[in-house]
Amino acid sequence: MIPLSFAQRRLWFIDQLEGPSSTYNIPVQLRLQSDIDAGALNAALRDVIDRHEVLRTVFAAVDGEPYQRILDLTELDWELVVADVTPAELDGAVAEAKEYAFDLSSEAPIRAWLFSMAPDDHVLLVVVHHIAGDGWSMGPLSRDVTTAYEARRVGQAPGWEPLPVQYADYALWQRELLGDEADPDSLISRQVVYWRQALADVPEELALPFDRPRPAVAGYRGHSVPLEVPADVHARMAELARAEGATVFMVMQAALAVLLSRLGAGTDIPIGAAVAGRTDVALDDLVGFFVNTLVLRTDLSGDPTFREVLGRVKDTDWEAFAHQDVPFEKLVEELAPTRSLSRHPLFQVMLTMEDNGRQVRVSSGLPAVGAPTDAAAKVDLEVSASEFFDADGAPAGLRGDLIAAADLFDVGSAEVLVARWGRVLEAVTADPWLRVSGVEVLDAGERRRVLVEWNGSVGVGSGLVGETVVELFEGQVVRSPGAVAVVCGDVQLSYGELDGRANRLARLLVGCGVGPGSVVAVCMERGVEMVVALLGVLKAGGAYVPVDPGYPVERLGWVLGDVRPVVVLASSAGAAGAAGAAGTVGGVGAGVGGVVGGPEVVVVDGPEVVGVLAGLESGVLGWGERLAPLVGGCAAYVMYTSGSTGRPKGVVVEHRSVVNLLGWAVAEFGGDFGRVLWSTSLSFDVSVFEVFGPLVSGGCVEVVEDLLVLAGGERGGWGGVSLVSGVPSVFAQLVAGASVGGSERGLGEGLERGLGEGSEGGLGVGVGPGVVVLAGEALTVDGVAGVRGWLPGVRVVNVYGPTEATVYSTVWCVGAGVGGGSVPIGRPISQVGVFVLDGHLQPVPVGVAGELYISGAGLARGYWGRAGLTAERFVACPFGGVGERMYRTGDLARWGGDGQVVYLGRVDEQVKVRGFRVELGEVQTAVVAHSRVAQAVVVAREDVPGDKRLVAYVVPSSDTDTDTDTGAGVRRSVSARLHGAVGGGGAGGVAVDRERQAGP
Repeated sequence: MIPLSFAQRRLWFIDQLEGPSSTYNIPVQLRLQSDIDAGALNAALRDVIDRHEVLRTVFAAVDGEPYQRILDLTELDWELVVADVTPAELDGAVAEAKEYAFDLSSEAPIRAWLFSMAPDDHVLLVVVHHIAGDGWSMGPLSRDVTTAYEARRVGQAPGWEPLPVQYADYALWQRELLGDEADPDSLISRQVVYWRQALADVPEELALPFDRPRPAVAGYRGHSVPLEVPADVHARMAELARAEGATVFMVMQAALAVLLSRLGAGTDIPIGAAVAGRTDVALDDLVGFFVNTLVLRTDLSGDPTFREVLGRVKDTDWEAFAHQDVPFEKLVEELAPTRSLSRHPLFQVMLTMEDNGRQVRVSSGLPAVGAPTDAAAKVDLEVSASEFFDADGAPAGLRGDLIAAADLFDVGSAEVLVARWGRVLEAVTADPWLRVSGVEVLDAGERRRVLVEWNGSVGVGSGLVGETVVELFEGQVVRSPGAVAVVCGDVQLSYGELDGRANRLARLLVGCGVGPGSVVAVCMERGVEMVVALLGVLKAGGAYVPVDPGYPVERLGWVLGDVRPVVVLASSAGAAGAAGAAGTVGGVGAGVGGVVGGPEVVVVDGPEVVGVLAGLESGVLGWGERLAPLVGGCAAYVMYTSGSTGRPKGVVVEHRSVVNLLGWAVAEFGGDFGRVLWSTSLSFDVSVFEVFGPLVSGGCVEVVEDLLVLAGGERGGWGGVSLVSGVPSVFAQLVAGASVGGSERGLGEGLERGLGEGSEGGLGVGVGPGVVVLAGEALTVDGVAGVRGWLPGVRVVNVYGPTEATVYSTVWCVGAGVGGGSVPIGRPISQVGVFVLDGHLQPVPVGVAGELYISGAGLARGYWGRAGLTAERFVACPFGGVGERMYRTGDLARWGGDGQVVYLGRVDEQVKVRGFRVELGEVQTAVVAHSRVAQAVVVAREDVPGDKRLVAYVVPSSDTDTDTDTGAGVRRSVSARLHGAVGGGGAGGVAVDRERQAGP
């Protein structure tokens, strides 16, 4: 039995796996405007099939092993298909014929159709399966069909010389040439060693600017877009190639690698390249599948000049060409990369230089077979081009096409890629000393869009007057003193009452030394008194620091020791914990008396403090009553977030930043602030939006434990609520609980109480909230659909923003036509700029992933007491005025074609758990701190969609420890050291590795 060549074997395997298809068809279409003798053409094609054995070969298998079975022409029932069509029918007929699916086990791998529209107007379509031919084969096929046709027209047989070899001979010779794989001195063994080294750690998949996620199985449809390089650029390419001892192909490859790198693919760019594979002259006139594929790896590390890139490409390519005998299929088998039905192994981008000199022009009414017009997408991107020259041999330009996988790219995106590649070629040939980072792939219009037009303010013109939160609130008190401002259960306060109580507390705090520039820790349970406390601190001129009384004492003590507050405000229930935490800092005060060396703990509902407050004035503080003027640049709060080194970091946010946020919020939501649930922790900066948004616009803040408790029935449903905000994972739990009729927390019961008459599974129009604001985690299409199905008619708003940029920086209102893919985080809010930048702080093109930076009025002052970290994360903005800063978020994002930003994930180890930012490094530090842990690694897992949990994998310090003891002890230790998002429900578990690894 005659074996298949290695290249044929791969296509046979694909055919067995996927079944017959047109994916690997090579269609050749010719317009023939002359009198065609269909009988002579049929005979000529049969002559060619007889001449080239591979065109009458079928591929059978014995015990799963394929072999070539060469048929005699007399066994072959093969005829040219002749069909009369109208001009209107032609395109459809040709398209249908191109999709012909060969049965490789029983029929010849060539078909031909002659579509006739008039006696002198025809289209000849020849389709060859790739298993029997390649692009080079079209030259010999063209010559032989022409020779045979000219002979058959005059009643003769073609008088060509017999071929020296057939494809079956090549398949046998290939194995003989490569030698025994078990012999280390054989050609295949030596070349495989080279490729193992050359492709070590090659990227499994390039990050390309896809329009949609990669499907599980590739569809192989492609968009074919023409490309053209003008003569002057072609001339510079040729000149540069000569000067560097390279080829024009290498210049093309280097430029393509630069483009892909600038589009986010990284600095290690593998590109597939086809080589003819006809290493013996005896194969030149043979039809068959000889072409081999090489993986050419381009190193762009270190921001080299283009000339340096070309030098690297030249060295790599010459080495690869010297080791081209190993078939690509065999190389894949040897290297065993991760295989996937969705992408090509080892590379996803291919570059081919076509040899247009092999196109032949003939007479007798039958033109030569031209280059194939293959639109199937075998890889993500395939670029092919040919060089053209004028009559004097001077470069006249390149022409070709780009085939982009339709699974991943729209036609418009493919056209943009072609334009960008042309722009790169023009730039690097004009200045070969240009560094990769300096190659501009954006045109002037796109650069203006991403930097200016799409950064236009959203929601300007709220009508709020004042440069501090205090001024905004006091203005609202004047406008509606009798309106209800805050509610918690059966307790409620009007604006006037809330203002009076906050003013008294502010005077008390001023007396304790609180003023602009000082910090007050708020360690209280949720309720009306907490709202009074926040306003009291702000009115005194201080900045509040949320300190959750439910946090471990160790963490409370760490925060208090870091921020050194003048006063700690506490309730009676939390006074002991607050005093204990404060005691770790220094001396502890009781009541209103100061104690040197430590913060003073003021128990706001203690008898002594209540008595003192009752004797203080309730009117607005005069300008001179504060220790210093309160202005927009004064700090409003310090919010602590997780730190990668194990140290939480405090973000200092100024009044003017909060005022900018509130101005946008009032303009965006207007009357939706009528009754807002405050359900998030004070330690989560969304609380700033939930509390102060309503209080500066005449709305009511309703304080609840959290959304899950609320839905459980304590409040009696959702009636009267106008706006609810929260993290998507919590809403997912609410939706899931509603869909199954309630959970152990009574979700179904709570929702049922809020249903209106006639509602069908939702909350009923006018009963549920009018707006749901989602933030803190990535929002999915399913998440949007779940909320909308649960709350019919609700307005869903997706907002995004880090603590360092004052709660929210971008906003996207979910429209009716949310489709598949990602939900955008939207456009920047008023007075905020967002930029998606590469590692050189250059804007990336639309659709390309980059790091998200934020500038404008929302930026925080920096980190409390950490000037170095502040300088690292708050950097100079190259797109703003003198002294303007921007914050490096560490988030990956991309611009959508509609000007919306899409969130893609993190560039570091930070994750979000129930809306809280968690640095895995901090959690890992806490785990390793346990005496029974020698080593640990912490990861975020989402085994159930929407339920993200942290899992620690630990190596115990002693072989005698049991898994149960170690796991339980670590969980208790972490809970005692870290905040609730980590130590509580966000913790997934501890896995103990009994096979201890060597190491520190």
